[in-house]
Amino acid sequence: MTKVTSQELAQYRSLLADDSEAMEVLDLIEDCEGDLEDAAMSLAIRVGQEPQQPNSEWLEALAKKWRAVICEQDYRQNLLNGSIVEMMAHLKSMPTFPKILATPVLIYVLKQGVNNFCQPLDLLKQD
Repeated sequence: MTKVTSQELAQYRSLLADDSEAMEVLDLIEDCEGDLEDAAMSLAIRVGQEPQQPNSEWLEALAKKWRAVICEQDYRQNLLNGSIVEMMAHLKSMPTFPKILATPVLIYVLKQGVNNFCQPLDLLKQD
């Protein structure tokens, strides 16, 4: 289980104050007692997705599916600095990305560590 603390939620609220959808998602994460996977699963079901995996595996799989986009060099430095606003806008601009899941996916990536999350892709690029 990936736990988001109340301090982290407060930090994300200040970063994403202009994004009403993100604020709704942060409220849901708080309602789920900081359990990021539970909140993401609720959101997925709300938008018509039918996850067939346990919560923790499903969120990880979704993040990995979008790893190439999330780890683009143009946005990576922002993520490394803890800023998710630009990446959030980028994901939401992609027609096939479930927009309401941008917040939990990016929080998941930050909790894993951006470089750790992007490492498998970095290793492929070296070959």
